[in-house]
This record gives sequence, C-alpha cells and structure tokens, in this order.
Amino acid sequence: MVPVPKTQSICWFVGAAYDHKDDQTPRFIAEGIWENGYDDRFIDHVKSMRPGDRIAIKAAYVKKKGFSFDTRGNSVSVMGIKAIGTILENPGDGKRVKVDWKAVDPIREWYFYTYQKTVWKIVPGASWHNDALIAFTFENEAQDIDRFRNDSYWRQRFGDEGTVDRKFSWTTFYEAIADGLLAHKRNRTELVRKLNAFAARVDYMSYLHDADEHGKIVPLTDICPFTVLGAFNRGVTQENRKEAARELASMLGVTEPVPEGFDGIPLINKQKSMYFGYAKDRKPGDIEALWDVFEKAIILADDDADDADVRNDFLDAYNKASRIYCVGWNLSMGLYWTRPWYFPTLDSRSKTYITEKLGIVVGSSGAKGRSSAEDYLSLMDTLTTRFMEDAYPVHSYPELSLAAWQYRSPFDEKGATPGRAQDEGGNDGEEATDGIGLSEPPEPYSIDSIITEGCFFPLERLRFILDSLRLKQNLILQGPPGTGKTWLAKRLGYSLIGAKDESKLRAVQFHPNMSYEDFVRGYRPNGEGRLDLVDGPFMKMIEAASKSADDAFVLVIEEINRGNPAQIFGEMLTLIEADKRNPDEGLELCYRRFNNERISVPKNLYIIGTMNIADRSLALVDLALRRRFAFIELEPCFNERWRDWVLDKIPISTAQLDDITRRISELNAAIEGDPNLKRQFRIGHSFLTPSSKNDIKDPMTWYHQVVETQIGPLLEEYWFDRLDTAHKAKEKLLEGL
Repeated sequence: MVPVPKTQSICWFVGAAYDHKDDQTPRFIAEGIWENGYDDRFIDHVKSMRPGDRIAIKAAYVKKKGFSFDTRGNSVSVMGIKAIGTILENPGDGKRVKVDWKAVDPIREWYFYTYQKTVWKIVPGASWHNDALIAFTFENEAQDIDRFRNDSYWRQRFGDEGTVDRKFSWTTFYEAIADGLLAHKRNRTELVRKLNAFAARVDYMSYLHDADEHGKIVPLTDICPFTVLGAFNRGVTQENRKEAARELASMLGVTEPVPEGFDGIPLINKQKSMYFGYAKDRKPGDIEALWDVFEKAIILADDDADDADVRNDFLDAYNKASRIYCVGWNLSMGLYWTRPWYFPTLDSRSKTYITEKLGIVVGSSGAKGRSSAEDYLSLMDTLTTRFMEDAYPVHSYPELSLAAWQYRSPFDEKGATPGRAQDEGGNDGEEATDGIGLSEPPEPYSIDSIITEGCFFPLERLRFILDSLRLKQNLILQGPPGTGKTWLAKRLGYSLIGAKDESKLRAVQFHPNMSYEDFVRGYRPNGEGRLDLVDGPFMKMIEAASKSADDAFVLVIEEINRGNPAQIFGEMLTLIEADKRNPDEGLELCYRRFNNERISVPKNLYIIGTMNIADRSLALVDLALRRRFAFIELEPCFNERWRDWVLDKIPISTAQLDDITRRISELNAAIEGDPNLKRQFRIGHSFLTPSSKNDIKDPMTWYHQVVETQIGPLLEEYWFDRLDTAHKAKEKLLEGL
C-alpha cells in the first residue's frame, strides 16, 4: 500500500541547473533561497508558491544499468533528490523564494515517475503516484518499486513477466538500430556502400537508388537515417522485413535479436520509401537536416534533464526537416521508430484514433498544414499525462499505435473502409503508410467476458437478456440508479458482436434538445453560408450495417427517456420493428437525398437503450416505443459475487463489508416500502463497487465519502418534501462509524 503522506501542503520539485550552467544547489542551500533561472518561464508557478509549502531540488536523468530489477534493456527515468526544505517567504516576483534547506547526502534516487521541466507542482491526494513521491522525498519512506514497475504506464517495459505483453519486445531492437545509425552520422560512406550492395542483391531493396538531373538511375552517394530505418518498415513480406533488419543489424554491429513480430509499427508505402528527393529535387543540406533532427530527437529522449537548449534544438531541427521534399507526417513515423516509448507516430490511423477515440486535437500549424514541432511536443505532453490515468484506453505510444490499427471507425464521411488508412497522397511522400504489422483481430468478447470484467448478475440472467435482444432486436435496460445500466449495455453489445470492435458499436445520449435532425438526418450549416444534408448517427449505423450483413452492429442509446424518443426517431420508430426490417418495408424519410429514396433498417443492427425510471424529471415512454422494445429491469446486486469483488479490490474486512451491506439493505427496504417511491428508487450496487484499478487506502473513509457525496444527495431528491426523512436515512448509514 502506498504510504499516506503526513504533509497536506503543496509540494514543489525544482531544478537547480539551467541551460548547461553549473549546478546551483550548494549556493541555494548556503543562501537559503531557490531561484528561477529563466526570465520568461515558470513565472506564474513561482509566484504561486506559498510559505509553508514543501520544496525539493531534483535532478532528472536516465540510466540503463545499476538497478535491482530487470530493465530488459530499457532506459529508466531517474530523479535524484538533492535537497529538501520548506518555503519561508515569497516576494512575488516570480524569480525567487526563501527556503529553509536541508541537504540530502547521499542523493536519493527515485524511479519512473519523474518530470523534465524545472518546476513541478505536486498536489497531495491527487494520485497515488503523488502521495508516494511526497512520502519518499519528505518523510524518508521507501519507494514501492514493484508497484511502479507494474503500473499501467510502465508495465510493458518493466512489469513482472506474467503481466508483460511481449508484442512490444521489438522496441529494444529499434532503439539499438537507431543508436548504431547515430554512430555513422559524421561518416556515412561505408554505410552507403553496404546499403548499395544490399540493394543490388535483393529485389525488394531495388528502390534504394538515386537519380541524376537527367533522370538516370545511379547508386546512392548519401542517405538519411529514416530512409535506412524504412528498409525494414515497408509494405513487404514479414520474412523480407526480418531479412532487411538482420542485414542492417549486421552492418551496424547491433547484437539485439531481430523481432519475431512487428505489432504496432506503422509502415511506409513501398512506392514512397525515401525521406529525401532525387538529386534533381533535392536541396543542399536536406539529408544533413534529417540527420540533425534524428540526432536531436535521441538527445531529447535520452536526456531527461530540464534543458531548454536541448528542447529548442529539437524544435528547430524538426521544423526545418518538415519542409524537406518527401517529408510530411512520415517524420513522426521515423521518430517513433527511433524511440518508440518517447515519440508518437502521426500516421493516418494514429491521427484518426487520437482525434476520434481519445478526443485530442492534433495541431496543424506547421509546414504544409501539418504539425509543427511545437504542436508535436504539445501533443506529447498531453498524451503522456493521459497515459498515467489507469482508466485511459492506452498507456504508451506502442499501445496507441497498435490500438490505432485495431480501431475501426465506420463513420468516415469519405467512405473509407473501416480500419484502413486513407492515403493522403502528394509527391512529397507525406502519409506514406501501407499499414501496420498486425497479427490479431480485435479482442474477442463473450458473455463470459462480461462476468470477468465485474458483472454480478447470474450467467443465466445475462443469457436471457442477450436472447431477448436477439429476438426483439431492440432492448431497454431499466432499473434503479447505480445498477450498471450503461456499463452493461456496451458489454452486451460487444458480446453480441463477438469482439471489442468499436467500429460496430456506437453510443449516443438522448437529451431534451436532441431532435430528429440530430439523430437521423437533417440540414446543417457547412461554414460556407450554405446548408448540407447530414446523416446523424442512426443513419450512419444503418449504412455501416448494410455494408457488412454478416456482422452484428449495435447502437447504444443512453438515457433514452431523457429526450422525446417518438420525436427523435420519427418514422424510424416503425422501421426498427423486428418484423419490418427488410427493404419491402422501407419508407421515405422526411429528408431525402434523391427522389423515391427508401430506407430500411437492416436485421444486423441492434439497439440497446438505458432508462432511469427514478428521475421524476424524465419523460414517460409512450406505448408506441414500449411495443417495439424488450424491457429488462436490473436489480441492485449486493450478492456473493459482489462481496467477493469488493473484498478482492480494497483492503476491507468481512465484518466491515457485512456491516455496509446490512445498512444498504435496510435503506433499500425502507425505500421500497415508501408508497411514494417503491422499488425503482432503491440504491444500486455501483455506488459501492470499487473499480478494478483504485487507490482506496481506508475503506470506511471511502464508504463515508460515497454516502456524503453521492447517496445522501440522492436521498434528498427522493424525499424532497420530507428532508428530515432523508437526513435520518443518511445518518443511519453512517451511525457509529
């Protein structure tokens, strides 16, 4: 368990060396100060430091050796703690604070959870990572190395053998190849000679040549590092990729074994495999600029210290390289091959995944409308922060790249095949992706998967629900608050599909302002002063399901009664009936794309709605909708399966859990017995179900917080005209604790 830090004040971790200047730690300690070494950075942070805040001087760097755990050849981020203290005074100039310092001798090394920039604000209680760092630094607690190694962000590199997905073992080979290439930066003659010989020997390398100003094919006289890396990252066979990788490793003296697989690695197109133009298109310095950004990227990735010069050097080199003929988004792919745990690839699939799935904007303020270096590093900062969240879909760039390939979006307005990148073309080699070496389809999913992920309903009940959905094709999950309606709806959909395939499941939420035009089809402004006829999510699902009749597609509608379903569905309310799902029953829509256009709902499109019947503000569902849906009521599930889950996830005793269960059961009995409420107002199990990844240290404090902040306010809504009843019910839940 992570120790709970005694201090509850803000903690600051600050650097003491700026832009290659000498370490200022001895002076800071002697003078009882800390100074911001920059005139234009961290001013607001420094101004916000308060007397009483704890502060530590840190030095960030990376190491590959000297650890008590197996790094598997990966570099480890290290933060050395050199001094700790308490802020005494802040004059408010953004430059200096007075500190009562205590030197740390010898320096204590903290691993994994580090920060490059000079000023790092750490808030107690914000995450278990923060609490562990504070306790280590200011209270001399030991770091729980095993917990950090096996945390989602670091697991794939450093986790226990049984938890590591070996599909990313290729990363150490790629980094070793990049290191070998860097050694040839200043003398490339022998490397070019060997590559020309290799290209003459095998057909799939024949693209590796130059052309003079007359268009005559001639051998290469120079080459950039990304084109070299592309030799085994092209759209050729797996065996050819391995052969090219072995040949290159031999040239560079790399002893890391050639990967057995290449999962999560974007490939350049066979027709666009070079990062620089032929002699007639090439400018003096183009190849050198590519070597420069390659070198600056490795320095940035391997130097974890806060060094503005290093960062600025990379920014300049990236922006310069991005203007070279044949360079575009593929520059990010080359950086990813170079340091896959540090740099993201922005190939077509990854951009789609980042924007659609993760909801993050990919900046495009650079050359040719692509990401500038500033955009790229900003995106990296955002993603790195998100990777630390346990519930985030991905936790590293290799995971992101693989997930991007597996991501299937059937809603591409251009009609792209789900999961296939759109070649954005251009003679500059931009977006030169053929795909990713992938060996497996989307993760299989079944009714057993629902149980494994934390469903407490009996297996037979789940089978009954799925059978009802298959029969009626439209189903609504209703029940008291906290019974897991939304959670279960998506998992039922994946179970019906047979895989966690996001291209075949889409979730929307009804609300009072939603209309037919939003959900089915309507006219929308296009930004050019005109109106376009735009399909809503329901029509897009109909189109996707119609194109793939052998696959099940699922539309999840959350809180279906929060809007006006009859108005939102319109004529679709007739078309979704199970016995009207064929072209003979097709109807004309209110908005047609062409004369006599008739729409029908395919049989392989299923609808799962959720409905909260305890919210008095929501509309009642009319009989027309009820007739077209099967209704399933979900019950609060404080059963043995729920008990086993809670006991496994948090440090709670059986006696404590029995006591909580008794209190909730008595409350639900009182609610059910109230003639103004009845059973649909009971408290569901989700309120008291910890997630599989949680940081609950004190289970009774957690229970108290749930009652005070979630169940209590809900009871006040239930008994809004008898608040004393609500208050007594809440007090009874907490009595004696």
